[in-house]
Parts: sequence; structure tokens; C-alpha cells
Amino acid sequence: MHLPEVSNGGGSGFPVVSVGSKMNRYRRMDSDADESQTHLEAEARNSRTRKYVMACAFFASLNNVLLGYDVGVMSGAVLFIQQDLKITEVQTEVLIGSLSIISLFGSLAGGRTSDSIGRKWTMALAALVFQTGAAVMAVAPSFEVLMIGRTFAGIGIGLGVMIAPVYIAEISPTVARGFFTSFPEIFINLGILLGYVSNYAFSGLSVHISWRIMLAVGILPSVFIGFALCVIPESPRWLVMKGRVDSAREVLMKTNERDDEVEERLAEIQLAAAHTQGSDEERPVWRELLSPSPVVRKMLIVGFGIQCFQQITGIDATVYYSPEILKEAGIQGETKLLAATVAVGVTKTVFILFATFLIDSVGRKPLLYVSTIGMTLCLFCLSFTLTFLGQGTLGITLALLFVCGNVAFFSIGMGPVCWVLTSEIFPLRLRAQASALGAVGNRVCSGLVAMSFLSVSRAITVGGTFFVFSLVSALSVIFVYVLVPETSGKSLEQIELMFQPQGGLERKDGEVELGDAERLVRK
Repeated sequence: MHLPEVSNGGGSGFPVVSVGSKMNRYRRMDSDADESQTHLEAEARNSRTRKYVMACAFFASLNNVLLGYDVGVMSGAVLFIQQDLKITEVQTEVLIGSLSIISLFGSLAGGRTSDSIGRKWTMALAALVFQTGAAVMAVAPSFEVLMIGRTFAGIGIGLGVMIAPVYIAEISPTVARGFFTSFPEIFINLGILLGYVSNYAFSGLSVHISWRIMLAVGILPSVFIGFALCVIPESPRWLVMKGRVDSAREVLMKTNERDDEVEERLAEIQLAAAHTQGSDEERPVWRELLSPSPVVRKMLIVGFGIQCFQQITGIDATVYYSPEILKEAGIQGETKLLAATVAVGVTKTVFILFATFLIDSVGRKPLLYVSTIGMTLCLFCLSFTLTFLGQGTLGITLALLFVCGNVAFFSIGMGPVCWVLTSEIFPLRLRAQASALGAVGNRVCSGLVAMSFLSVSRAITVGGTFFVFSLVSALSVIFVYVLVPETSGKSLEQIELMFQPQGGLERKDGEVELGDAERLVRK
């Protein structure tokens, strides 16, 4: 094959080389290298973002370990407190149930406190108050002093339980908000398990010492809150509310994977905050909650209702009084009873992990359907077992199976999704204090169930009590179907629009609420 030649200065012939072709090839190679480098940088940033948000959710959820630990440890500690301090059955109910009632004051204070000093420092305050209460309980010489410590612990738990889901929802990226906001429920379950293990581990000590060590161990998780304050940032939405936009942007840069997403989220927050400030000038938050517009009323029904259903289906009765329930089924001896409760705690903790990984991909409502239907069946079967199968081996096996089944189905849906929903559905101007109101409903229902379980069980038997719980659980299925919306995959600002009437505008008391076009920043 003859190659064309070109002349050079010396007259020598060389093959013609297409310089343009080579240059294009080099440009493509450079472009590919740039794209590859950009992709690697994006992957690295995504990894850093996920780790950072996970660390924030982890540390923010530590206060929830305190609630879980108290629930778990008190179920066993009360057996020794009854012997040591000679308290009556009524005092036992008050001791166990009062924490939930007292915690509502912490939750009510938490809304205003978190709006004033910030989400981050409210968590620190919660840990400090709980530490004080746990220390007093550990050295209490009488029932009266024990209740003083219980009061401090309840207020601290109320603050912590209310603020953790709000903080995590506000700091998490949209695509993984459900995953991260379920962390508090994971830590509650972990705390319950640790409480059960603590009961079993220290049950061999003397009656006077055992319950004191069980309660004192609860101080340890709150110690780590001090370290957490050095790691976690303030909520970007709270920073915007306080006019610290640059600080909010810095936090969003760490918690979102793309710069355009950061600016989009920041614009949405600023728009919502501007509306918040306008609303605050016209109408105080609590007045709006107590005399709500139709849109806010719908939000309150969903948020308050799901919180109440979480507790009136009897989950705290199952956890607090699991030794009594299993004793009713036929298990004898304190050590065996406490060992059986460890199985309940393990089941509850393991199944919450399934919900954590499914809550964003499957959605909130499907998990609630599985949870409420499964709980209804398990509660009914537990009622049947305790009433008709007696205290034989079969009765013990089935009772333990249905108790574990009930807590498993609770952990799949009602446990985590309840807190996720109430931290998502309210607008920025109402979020903290409306979430506090939901937490109050949760704690009041928990306290009423815990303080009345023994008395009601004496009146209509343990089996009859769980039959009532199964009926209430069946009602929760209907509530979820009719009223609860699906919120996965939507920003907090978009979720607010789901409750707006068609057309996006609502008029109340002569005021016009912002519509869709004014609330959302178009991409």
C-alpha cells in the first residue's frame, strides 16, 4: 500500500499524519479523565455526607437510650424495690406510670426551649436533668425520695424524646430522612434490651443493692451526650429562623450530596421561615395549635392520633409488665422471668432494624399496615392463650411467642414510623411545639396504661386486658387507612403541601396562606 508523502525541509518523505484526529482523541481522553475524577469526587462527598449525618443521628438519639433503659430496667428493678422499700401495688403502679405522665411536662417545655436555645442545647439539657434524677433514684432511702428522682428523670426523658426526631428530620437529606429519623426508636429498643440485661446481670446481688445499681447504670449513656455536643451541628432550619443563613448553608453542605440540592433546600427553608416570621407576628404558635386552621387541624389529628395509638395498643404494658405477663402464663422464679424478658428485648431490637432499612424504600404506610394488623392478631392470640390454655408448657410457649410477636410487629411499623411522621408533617413555624404536643399525647397514654394495667388486670384478668388492647389495635388499622398520608421521598416543605386544599390557597380569619407556587422553589 502506497502512503502519501509530504515534503519536509530536507526533502525526505514521511507518512501523512492526521493531527486533528489525534488532537480529538486526546481531548476525549482528557474529558473521560475529568468525568472520572468528578465521579470519584462525588462518590467521596456522598460517603462523607452519609457518615456525617449518621453520626449526627447517632449522637442525637442517645437520650432515647435513657427512656428505653428506664422502661426495661424498671420492669425488673421494681421486683426488688417492692421487697426493699415495702411499697404497695398502687405505689408500684404510680412509680412505673408516673415517669410517662411527668415526661409530658418535659415535652411541653421542649418545644419552646428548642425554639429558644436550639435543638442541640435542648438535648444537652435533657441529659443533664436525667442524670440528676437517676442519681437521686439510685440512693433513695424511701418511696418519697425515689419519686423525687423519678420526677427529674421524667422531665429529662420528656425533653429528649421530643427533640431527637425533630432535630434528625431537620438535618437529614430527603432521600434518607425516614432511615435516620427512625434512629431514636432503635435506641429506645436498645435501651430496653440493656435494661433487661441489667436486670438479669444484677439480680444475684442483695435486695438492697441490686435495684440501686440497675438504676445507676442508666447514668452512663447521658455522659456521652457531652462528647456529642462537640460533634453535631445545630439544625439548619433553626439557624435560618434565627437569621444565621451562612451557618445554615455550612451545615447543609455537610448533610447534602450536591451543591444545587443545598441551595434548593436553603431556598425552601428561607421561604418557610419568612412565612413563619410573618405568622408569628400575627398569631402565637400555641394559639394556632389550640385554635387551628383546617389544614393544621388535619396535621394535628394525624400527628396526635398516631402518637396516642402507639401507646393505647398496650406496648408499654407489654414491656413494663412482661415479668407479670409471663408469670401469669406459668413461668416461675425471678431469674427465669428476667431471662425470658431478655428474649423480648432482643426481639424488639432486632425487628426495629428491618424497619430502619425499609422505611424509605417501602414507605411509611405499608409498614404501618403490616405493624397494626400483626399487632392486632398477636394481642388477640395472647389474650386467648392466657385465658384458655392455662399454665402448661404449651401456654408458656405460646404466650412468650405472642409477646415477642407483638413487640416485633410494633418495631416494624408503629414504633419508628410514629416518630418519623410527627417530625415530618408540621410546618416549620409549628414543628417543634406541635411535635411536643404529639409527644405529650404519647406520654399521657403511656402513663395511663402503665398506671392502670395491674388494677385493670385484677378486675378483668390479664387475658381480658389484652383482648381490649387487640380491639384498640384494630381501630388503629382503620385510622392508618383513612387519615395517614405517605410522606416518603418528599421534602419537609413538600409534605406541608399535602395537607393543603386543592389549589394551594386557604383563607382563614382574613389571612391568606401561601400556595404551592409560593412555597416551593422550582428546580
